[in-house]
Amino acid sequence: MRIGELAARTGVSERSLRYYEKQGLLAADRTPGGHRDYPERAVDRVVLIQGLYAAGLHSRKIAQLLPCMRDADGGPSEIATPRLVADLTGERERIDGMIADLVRSRGVLDEIIEVAAQRVQLTESAEPGVA
Repeated sequence: MRIGELAARTGVSERSLRYYEKQGLLAADRTPGGHRDYPERAVDRVVLIQGLYAAGLHSRKIAQLLPCMRDADGGPSEIATPRLVADLTGERERIDGMIADLVRSRGVLDEIIEVAAQRVQLTESAEPGVA
């Protein structure tokens, strides 16, 4: 598939897809006319890359991880190393920390919302003729 179709199917800009290719995250064959030609599995690859970016990983880390994550048949990779396991564990711990921070922030926001809602109720009930 051409780059425009891959962009449309994944919701990722053509510019980002070119960047992924430059970083070694995504590969494309070339047509005789020089256009990129991506295989069908590129859709899943781009979705995976987007998920890793959303988790806060940078392109160098993603480039290290992608070859070790899954074989072409979807099974566990045979080239995974103890270092990869340690790196992934570290990334997971970092994400867990971010989740804990977000939960704390949500709790503070919930308290503020509750107090503000109570004040709004008191104000509305104290004002005659306000619906």
